[in-house]
Amino acid sequence: MEKILVTGGAGFIGSHVCDLLIHQEKQVVIADNMSSGKHEHVNNMELFEVDITDAEKLEELFRLHDDIDGVIHLAAQSKAPTSIKAPQYDANININGTINVLELTRKYGIKHFLYASSAAVYGDQQTLPITEDAPVEPLSPYGVSKYAGEAYVKAYSRMYDLNAHVLRFANVYGPRQSADTEAGVITIFIEQLLNGEQPVIYGDGKQTRDFIYVKDVAWAVVTCLCGQQTAAVYNVSSGEETSITDLLHDMCALLDKPYRPQYGEIRPGDIEKSYLDNSKITKDFLWQPVTTLRDGLRDTIRHANA
Repeated sequence: MEKILVTGGAGFIGSHVCDLLIHQEKQVVIADNMSSGKHEHVNNMELFEVDITDAEKLEELFRLHDDIDGVIHLAAQSKAPTSIKAPQYDANININGTINVLELTRKYGIKHFLYASSAAVYGDQQTLPITEDAPVEPLSPYGVSKYAGEAYVKAYSRMYDLNAHVLRFANVYGPRQSADTEAGVITIFIEQLLNGEQPVIYGDGKQTRDFIYVKDVAWAVVTCLCGQQTAAVYNVSSGEETSITDLLHDMCALLDKPYRPQYGEIRPGDIEKSYLDNSKITKDFLWQPVTTLRDGLRDTIRHANA
């Protein structure tokens, strides 16, 4: 597999995936509307500034690059609060946009497809860690739209012999993440602490998350793209549960800042406890995260200070 199309490739996760593909001497083509992507993330790659909801313009890319070997679909509306305020907007990107990418993948005979989903599809679960066969009970339109995207990917895989994989990401963090999204709690805390502000914890701080370093996620994406387990779903996670209170304590210690959080009302769509079982992807692909939370925090802080 030599030429890979990455939707959302100029963004946070996508840029790390593209860097890894370039390191592996692949030819990378990026489709990104640059709403959150950055031009400085694009090096030695061809960038098409296109929105995945614009099927006609998106097809120009597929027509020009009719020798694409695989598609990594990362472009998405990824903010749960935005999905609550504007569910049609969320669905248009995450469902209709995904259908556009799938249709063109089918039309141009591309046989490898990887879809980035989210732990948000699970909602609040009583049994932890969460395995891939847990019931799907999303708490926000974002979780619903990502799960709908999964269903379309599985349907296309069955109907058109598409070698497709679905990866459900835990809470991804690391360099290049924007503090403008609520999913980037680590980046938000770093920015607040470096600016001498009091970090804001929504809720009591006992809520838990599974934080996975972005470069570990990139390895999982690239590893799974060529896998043979068609239409399989995998959790991509650290497999460790961390409370928001413990997270902030660690970050304050690393930055030598006092622990003085503010507390705000819990937000609609927020999940109480979440961490994912990653044993399935470890078994099938021999992938496992190699970056501890403490090391990942250090690296993220180092980049923020650069």
